[in-house]
Amino acid sequence: MIDVATTWQQVCAALAGGDYDAAFSILEAAMQEARKPERARLALYLGSVHALYGDSALAEIGAALREARTLDPAVRADPLHLALIAELDARTHGPDATAPAQAVRDAADPLARFHAMCALALAEKPQEALDLHLPIADLPVHLRWRLRSWEADAHEQLGQTTEAVNLYAEAAHHAEGLNRAVMLQEQAALLLQEGQSEAANAALNQARPLYPAHPPQDDLEELSLNLATWHYLRAQTLLNLGQPDTAHDMIREAARLEAQYGDPSYGVALVRGQVLTHLGQQEQAITAFETALALATETDRPYANHELGVALLDLDRPVEAREKLEAVLNEPEYPYLPEVLADVAECDYRLGRLQEAQLAAEQALAQGAVVPASLVLGSVALDYFQLDEALEHYQRVIREAAPDSRDWIAAHQMATDVMAQQGFPDPAAAYAHAQQALTHTPESDDWHGTLIEHMRRAEALMAEKGGSGGRMLN
Repeated sequence: MIDVATTWQQVCAALAGGDYDAAFSILEAAMQEARKPERARLALYLGSVHALYGDSALAEIGAALREARTLDPAVRADPLHLALIAELDARTHGPDATAPAQAVRDAADPLARFHAMCALALAEKPQEALDLHLPIADLPVHLRWRLRSWEADAHEQLGQTTEAVNLYAEAAHHAEGLNRAVMLQEQAALLLQEGQSEAANAALNQARPLYPAHPPQDDLEELSLNLATWHYLRAQTLLNLGQPDTAHDMIREAARLEAQYGDPSYGVALVRGQVLTHLGQQEQAITAFETALALATETDRPYANHELGVALLDLDRPVEAREKLEAVLNEPEYPYLPEVLADVAECDYRLGRLQEAQLAAEQALAQGAVVPASLVLGSVALDYFQLDEALEHYQRVIREAAPDSRDWIAAHQMATDVMAQQGFPDPAAAYAHAQQALTHTPESDDWHGTLIEHMRRAEALMAEKGGSGGRMLN
């Protein structure tokens, strides 16, 4: 005689230890011996276990539910059956799926409530998923990390990133092995999105040792693709931390793993282009961005076009760059439209369209793209020989840009040059701007000699006025 509750406890124990084969064997053996009503319930449990495999097991989930109904038609009203039907529908139809009824969401069976939550999250009803009452202690061990992961996903859909980061950390705490690594990587991805590269790096450092050195052949593809994601995230982290050479190694390994075990992805191609841009390999970067554009979804396409437009601009190909950037301006949901407008202004400036460049840059400045817009406005003002106005724009860049960034250095260089053209009305300020720029300007750069000359002249003028601000240059 088969006791369904005891069998389910044995299945949960196997799943808690990560032994899925044992879990299926226990269920299949019990179903061979159980009577029809018990077999129907076991078939529902089988559907629940198959659901852990997500979209790759839709046929298996459906087959298990059909078997349950065939064995016992009364199972149609069972909350677990209804919840699994809702999850299957949501996995198939997304936001168009029928949401689980309130009676299912309030069911006494926590397993039914768990699958109802999955259905709501998959159907893009994140707040309804979070409103469902499901204490973690009510669930078997193998579902506890998954509960926190689904809750994190719901908060992420709602734009509540901090809550999602914390929940992924908690999911990692409840998970083991590769599952723990994946949760840490999800956490790292959100931390990167929030600009917290050091914290993302720490999460990735925890994830990497969880990958086995010699994985079983059956798990090799899944492990390798998750490891490709790890390298992809690590590349972004290192790039943000100012280590483009090491980031290049990471993104190449991500691309290698994808090519060997899966398909090339938009994300890896895009980050590869970003890394190559930082390394000054613009032609190769354009190839990478073109690959990203070819792989992009409709949602991703504006990002790839923007990156491609900027890379073309860096190669002084403003006509092609403008074409890509104009395509982005037609995407009203793109979050960086002010920056795109500033880049279009730069294209117009390089094409000699000063009025168009000024108008676009002023619009970009008004919309919040302070640094790139101010650089264009400074260039336009210089071309009109409006030196005081140009200096104002470059000083604004110095205040707003990240210290030591390319734009910050360029603004210091230009501010020094403008002051030189003005005849050094404030030699101490000119000297200070030149000194800041020179610290980050290699000797091979044409600016290096120009800055040295400006510093000498400013120093001489300070000496004439009795100043003592600058160090003597050899």
